[in-house]
Amino acid sequence: MPEIFKRQIIKLIKHRDYEPLKLSQLAKALGVSSQDYPQFKLAFDQLQQAGHIIIGTKNLVTVPPMPGRIVGTFRANQKGFGFVIPLDPASHGDLFIPPDACANAMTGDTVAAVVVRQTKLGSQLRYSGKIIEILERAHNRFVGTLLKKQQGWIVQPDGKAFVEPILVDDVTAKNAANNDKVVVEMLSFPTAGHIGRGVIIEVLGRAGQYHAEISSVIHQYHLPGDFDAGCIEQAHKAGTAFDPNRIDSREDLTDKVIITIDPPDAKDFDDAISLEKDRSGNWILGVHIADVSHFIPSDSPLDIEAKERGNSAYLPGRTIPMLPEVLSNGICSLQPQQRRFCKTAYLTYDKNGKLLTRTFANTVICSTQRLTYQQADNCLKGHTKDIKPEVARLLKDMETLARAIEARRVENGMLHLDLPETELIMDKAGRVVDATPADNSYPHTMIEMFMVEANEAVASFLDRHNVPFMRRIHPDPDTLTMKNLSQLVRAFGISIPKTPDRIAIQNLLAAVKDADCSFAVNLVVLRSFEKARYSPLHIGHYALASTHYCHFTSPIRRYADLLIHRLLDNYLSKHPDSPKSDNSLSEQELTEIGAHISFTEQRCDDAENELKKVLILQMLSSHIGDELDCVITGITGFGVFAQCRKYGIEGLIQMNDLGPDQWQYNQKAQCIVGQRTGYTISLGRLMKVRIISVNIPARQLNLCPAEPLAGKTKRQTQEKPAKKFKHHKPRSRTQARRRRPRR
Repeated sequence: MPEIFKRQIIKLIKHRDYEPLKLSQLAKALGVSSQDYPQFKLAFDQLQQAGHIIIGTKNLVTVPPMPGRIVGTFRANQKGFGFVIPLDPASHGDLFIPPDACANAMTGDTVAAVVVRQTKLGSQLRYSGKIIEILERAHNRFVGTLLKKQQGWIVQPDGKAFVEPILVDDVTAKNAANNDKVVVEMLSFPTAGHIGRGVIIEVLGRAGQYHAEISSVIHQYHLPGDFDAGCIEQAHKAGTAFDPNRIDSREDLTDKVIITIDPPDAKDFDDAISLEKDRSGNWILGVHIADVSHFIPSDSPLDIEAKERGNSAYLPGRTIPMLPEVLSNGICSLQPQQRRFCKTAYLTYDKNGKLLTRTFANTVICSTQRLTYQQADNCLKGHTKDIKPEVARLLKDMETLARAIEARRVENGMLHLDLPETELIMDKAGRVVDATPADNSYPHTMIEMFMVEANEAVASFLDRHNVPFMRRIHPDPDTLTMKNLSQLVRAFGISIPKTPDRIAIQNLLAAVKDADCSFAVNLVVLRSFEKARYSPLHIGHYALASTHYCHFTSPIRRYADLLIHRLLDNYLSKHPDSPKSDNSLSEQELTEIGAHISFTEQRCDDAENELKKVLILQMLSSHIGDELDCVITGITGFGVFAQCRKYGIEGLIQMNDLGPDQWQYNQKAQCIVGQRTGYTISLGRLMKVRIISVNIPARQLNLCPAEPLAGKTKRQTQEKPAKKFKHHKPRSRTQARRRRPRR
């Protein structure tokens, strides 16, 4: 508990809007109960003794003054400035570095910086500095496009981490040609008076071709390649040795009606569902999860490799699996009409969706039928062609139970963000030719509810046995963050409490449902939350309103789930009194693994988003001058960010491109106002825009209003207003998801 409070204290006092508080006020701001206050005070004392916080004048708690020299990680901003994040996570906040003081540092570099200026904003000091030394480069290899220029051959790097051109010699050594996508290794980094130099070590293909672009993203994000010989050998041995008829002490469920529901292009089916009623009329939900732990012993080559990969990566048109396909798409995948080993959670519910009991078992199943989400939705709507009668009945029962569970979870405070995604339509060459809204039918929510319930049930069971395990945590937002959210929401003309709780956020999301500002409001709410991550810390999952939560339901594609399966296996087959064993991981080991797999998860998300953006930009580059329907999602001092509703890509309208007016940025109101016309551009507003230009290497889409705004004197864009905000709990609703969410 002290470690949790330490993190919360540091996060709060480093917040840019933190005003120094007394100790009692600090505890109140963090929502510390009287019961937990002794642990909070212990955490506070330890931070104070370590010099991470101080009690200043009037007994106010603050951070110590920033030292003259800072060592940390540099994070660049596309506008030229950056920040140095101190290596000590409990030290003072980030140091601002102006554009002329970055010393050619790149994102991820370890640097030394000095404070050169401090200003006072309210009661807080703000610091800016300059980088005096680059201690260690984060990367020395970059991917970019080879171009023939007047000064010679250069490589223009992809992305925003490093934007300076790199001079290269002897391009013929690798048979590289103009407009090839290449990997370049740095020989010397750029300085104030000299361009950086490098050497081409690999040619990926022609820029713009799918193979070259996906290879570029894989190199850029350092995604894993092929499995080594040891992993392949272990996987093939496991496949050869697998005898589905030798079930030992497993429960035989092969005569049960069990189905899988997945996207149409899925191959790794790791969860299946059964549902029956007992003699009392209660529901018995069976959540059957592929028993990957049966095939991958701890510390084996495949286990080590899976831990390093962390998870599978799902890129447009390609999957980089966590496990070799002989396992992920073969003997572990719950394919129809095939006997497969599972770990099963039996969850018993009453008619209102209240959980009554939970039990677990090692089982063998045989999936009755494999359905896509669209097939399941059609069946629920009465179109039962090609659906077995017993499967159709099962789907109806699943919908009934899922709606009851969803209503109960919403009543308890679960949050659903309505951020619909788009599906890219690609031709055979891998080029994006169109996009369509992703399927958001109710079967997505059905499966999500069942998976969340199973994850929560396993976590509650492990908690009861006091076993350290890998949790999926989502910290509660602090008071200052919620105050900022309240202020931002006012920019949409909606008033919510100054420090909104879950119910207020639920009501906010219900109020904007189907309004033009819905996407922008949901995006603001999402950005107000921390990201969910993996850790053994017992701090619950805020968005799910869950006290105990872990990931159990996708061991084929997530290493965290495999760890949970091993603990459960200790209980089911080795240690009937407790899931703990002699080789259980310590809290410190779990912390280190959790940090790594949280990183690999984010890395894969970033790579997926990057590739999608590249492919969409390539398509839009041949549509210069075309119009797009957008919604305003960001207001800054240099322009407006607009999100294309069809393609899900964000573009920038620079201030100079808004039209012939004097545009003034109002930070407090989060809007831009034309000083002559009075025309106001605010968050959530719909705007028809025109494509000005596309810069694929820089990942930039430049836009302008389709019609001059200056001609619209004080005219407001017609938009569907938000519903009147009411302080009550909203009805249950469906969450739009393309793939199963990683709660």
